[in-house]
Amino acid sequence: MASAILGAVASWIMSVISSLGYGGVVLLMGIESANIPLPSEIIMPFAGFLVSKGELNLWLVGLAGAVGCAWGSALSYWVGAVGGRPLIEKYGKYILISHHDLDLADGWFKRRGEMTVFVGRLLPVIRTFISFPAGISRMHFGRFLLYSFLGSLPWSLALAYFGKELGDNWESLRGYFHGLDWVILTLIIVGIVWYVRRHLKQRSQ
Repeated sequence: MASAILGAVASWIMSVISSLGYGGVVLLMGIESANIPLPSEIIMPFAGFLVSKGELNLWLVGLAGAVGCAWGSALSYWVGAVGGRPLIEKYGKYILISHHDLDLADGWFKRRGEMTVFVGRLLPVIRTFISFPAGISRMHFGRFLLYSFLGSLPWSLALAYFGKELGDNWESLRGYFHGLDWVILTLIIVGIVWYVRRHLKQRSQ
C-alpha cells in the first residue's frame, strides 16, 4: 500500500516537473518545505535526470530548488508565528510544554537560530519541519529566510547532481535516503522519549 502511494506521488512529481520545468521544481520544493512531506529525494534527482538529457541546466535547477524551499519555509514560519505560538501557550501544558520551555526555545533561536536553520535544511525529515518551530520562537524573519535559502541550495544542488550523474538510474537514490530517514526518525523518537521522561520526573518532584 505504502509503495503504491509513493509510486503515485513519484509519478505526479515527474509529471509536474516535465510540464513546468524550473517552475515545477520551485512549486514542489515549496510544498515540501511547507510542512508537507513531499520527498525532495525524488523531486531534485528527477530534475537532475532531465539535466542529463539536456532539458534543464544544473545550476538553475539547484537555484529553483532553493527558491522553492525559501517560499515554502516562509509559509511554514508564519503559520508557526501567527497560529502555533498562541496554541502552544494555551494548550502546551497538555503535551508537557511549559512557558519555560518556550523561553528556552526563544533564547536558542536568538543565539543559534542561523546555524540551526542552516544545518536543519541539510537533514532529511528535519528540513521539512524546522521552519515551524523557528516561527513559533519568532526568529528574525530576514535572517531565517536567508539561512533557509543558503542551507537549501547545497541540498538541492547535491541531489540534482547525483540525479544527473546516475541518469536512468536516478531512482536508486530513493532507497539510500529512505534508510537515512529512518535513522533521523529514530533519533527524533529517542529525543521525544527523553523529553517526556525528564518532564514527568520534574512534575513528580
